[in-house]
This record gives sequence, C-alpha cells and structure tokens, in this order.
Amino acid sequence: MTPISELGEFGLIRRLTEGFSPKNASTLLGPGDDCAVLQCEENSARRLLLTSDMLMEGIHFDLVYSPLKHLGYKAAMVNFSDVYAMNGMPRQLLVNIAVGRKMGVEHLDELYSGLRLACDHHGVDLVGGDTSSSLTGLALSLTCIGECSEESIAYRSGAKETDLICVSGNLGAAYMGLQLLEREKQIFASQPENDVAAQPDFSGKEYLLERFLKPEARRDIIEALKKAGIKPTAMIDVSDGLSSELLHLCQQSGCGVRIYEERLPLDYQTAVTAEELNMNVTTCALNGGEDYELLFTVPLSMHDRIAAIDDVREIGYVTRSELGACLIARGSGEEIELKAQGWQAFGKK
Repeated sequence: MTPISELGEFGLIRRLTEGFSPKNASTLLGPGDDCAVLQCEENSARRLLLTSDMLMEGIHFDLVYSPLKHLGYKAAMVNFSDVYAMNGMPRQLLVNIAVGRKMGVEHLDELYSGLRLACDHHGVDLVGGDTSSSLTGLALSLTCIGECSEESIAYRSGAKETDLICVSGNLGAAYMGLQLLEREKQIFASQPENDVAAQPDFSGKEYLLERFLKPEARRDIIEALKKAGIKPTAMIDVSDGLSSELLHLCQQSGCGVRIYEERLPLDYQTAVTAEELNMNVTTCALNGGEDYELLFTVPLSMHDRIAAIDDVREIGYVTRSELGACLIARGSGEEIELKAQGWQAFGKK
C-alpha cells in the first residue's frame, strides 16, 4: 500500500481527480487553482468562483490556545482569501460543522460570532450548511462562493518571463505566533496544576499572535490593484508558505523565478522573535505558511504603479522555466534552490 505522504496533498489531488473531465459547459475550470470557475449563464461575462476548506481539531487548530470566536473568524478568512487570490469578491458562505460531546450551545455561539464578524467585515452572506456530531473533536468545512468578471480573473497560470513578483504585507509572522503558542503550551503543561506563575506572558508579541489566530484576507489589496488599473498576470494566496506558492506558480505557468532575500518583507517582531527562538528568519518567511497574503505577478511596465500601492513589495522576477526557482542570498548573491518545506497536509511529520 502506497503511503499518502509519498504523494503529498497536491499529488494526491492530481491522482484522485485525474480523468475527471467537465461534462457541463458551465464548468470552465476544475481542480488546480485557488477556486473552481463556473459560467453563470450562457453568453454572460460574469463568473462564479467556488472554493472549499476543511479545518480539523488537532490538525489545523488547537483549542488549548485558539479561542472559538477567533477560530470562526479565521475559518472564514481562509476561504475568502482563496477568492481574493482569483481577483474576485466573496459573496456567500456555507458552513458545515461536526461537534464533539464536550461542546455546548454557548461554545457554538462563540464560534459563530467569529463567523458573523468575518462575514460582516467582508460583505458576505452566510447562506446555509450542515451540522453533525463528531467522535474526534471539532471539524469545520466551509465553502465560499465568489464572483468575478471574465476579463478580471487571475489564474496561477498566467505568469510571463520578466514579470515582477510581488507580495502583500509581511511574511513569517503567523508562524512565529504559532511557535510562541506551542512553546507556552508545553511550559504550561509541565507546571503543577493551578500554578499562577505558569501563565504565559505575551507582552510585545501581540501582533504575532493576531497574525496566527485572527488573520485578515487582503480585500484591500484587490481593491487597490483595481483602483490602480492593474490586473495581475498570475496570483495565489500564501497559505502553505512562500516557497510552496512560488513553486505552484512555476508549475502552472511553466516558468522559473528569482526572488531576493533582502526584499522579503519582515515585521520587526518576527525578526526579533526568530532570533529569540534561535530560528532563521528567512526560513520562517519562506516556509512558515498561514500568512494569507497575496503573491502575484505583474508586467514589468507596472513597476511605478505597484510602487505607489501601500503594503506591497516587489521581491523578484519571473524567468525561464529551465532556470528553476531560486532565492538570491543576501550579500553573497548565491542562488539557493527553493523547496516546498511549508505546511503539508499529508507530511510524514
């Protein structure tokens, strides 16, 4: 029997969906991008975007340090981010939950208060879902429906040689937040019961915790790009780590990339905390994941327009596929091959 870890998440998806060809003219794009793309009606330029994500207790979240309101908010953002990564706008949300015996109605009220806050913030309607009991803890499965005009959709497959590679926000902060929470969880578990001194102190690290527990999908960047008259040639959200997402773009677009270490956007707290934990901050930025920033490419001619948008950084450029995907090291200029070392759903560890 072949272990699933040998294929990995995306290899498994390719294997399971191979041979499934669309039978309906309205199915314009199936598996392989951030969203499926459907045509609303014949001769219409409007497109529906569909995405789905599952979050499992013990795999994707830990209720020891994940407040239920934050978890509901984050679950919605994970889905909204996929729609924004297609250059679209989320409109409706379906929420399926499986609940363990330890949870009561008040717990679910908290969870849904986070979902409601996310929907209100991004103008999304919660339109249904399903509920079930669970023997293995809390499970969430959300489906988001978005929309976009035909000419505005940004696929992963459109990057061209000499395009600029851009990323919003900063990288590695969510991963640092997770590291802090895991460290304090272990310390707390090792202390005697009811030991007040064992309470964690996260002073000065609030930003990192927020980035992990309550990320924000970048609707503002999509709106800024449209206002500037920029349509990305390719786009993806940074959920599994910058390296992994760049390799997805390379595979889908048939290209190579060069990114510069000194251009990676890092928050001060991320850099300081990485040093405190004896971790390489560049490695955290490349492979941390769960930043939910937008990674996209634009034509070189768009340099000045991109430079005028707040919270977007040019980090490199697109090159020929035979040159591969590399990081150009700070100082030495050495080219280091990028590897997908971020979140892997079916990884061996």
